[in-house]
Amino acid sequence: MSGVRRIARWGLWFGGSLVLLSAFLIGIDVLLRKFLALSIGGADELAGYALAIGTAWGLGAALLDRAHIRIDSLYVLFAQKVRLSLDLAAMVMLLGFFALVLWHGWGVLAQSWTSDSRSQSALETPTVIPLSLWIAGLVAFIAVGVALLVQAFRLMAAGDLSGAARLISTRSAEEEVEDEIRDLQQRQARESGG
Repeated sequence: MSGVRRIARWGLWFGGSLVLLSAFLIGIDVLLRKFLALSIGGADELAGYALAIGTAWGLGAALLDRAHIRIDSLYVLFAQKVRLSLDLAAMVMLLGFFALVLWHGWGVLAQSWTSDSRSQSALETPTVIPLSLWIAGLVAFIAVGVALLVQAFRLMAAGDLSGAARLISTRSAEEEVEDEIRDLQQRQARESGG
């Protein structure tokens, strides 16, 4: 799982960097329009690509960190085995949905490649470029999800239901508090050491 975490972390940094760069580009474009009556041209198009690609690449890290939002009002009342069954079903459905998105996205990419499609903007971006990066992010996300699912099944087969829950279940309020305390302690240690 350490390799999966490394890939997901890289994807998170890559996706976040794209979104940050697009925000910077839009900021410059806004300032140029306001003060110089100029425009970069295509900043909105590039920002749209960055958002789609950045989101796709960040999904795997969000899945590993269990950062996806789920409504768990009744969930916490169920026994651990029931919760784990629901978590597995949710994981399978999430991966199934994104596999379907990937499949249709692959068709769009193939059509873009065949017809040499370009964006309808001043940039005339070959759509195969942003589509390829987006598809690669979706593939990485599905690979992370499948690895998590396989690891959860391994842990469950070994009788470690708590370990499987730590991989794929919703984060409990106690876990959130423990993480915040640990982060605070690490920050305090860095500040006192530096």
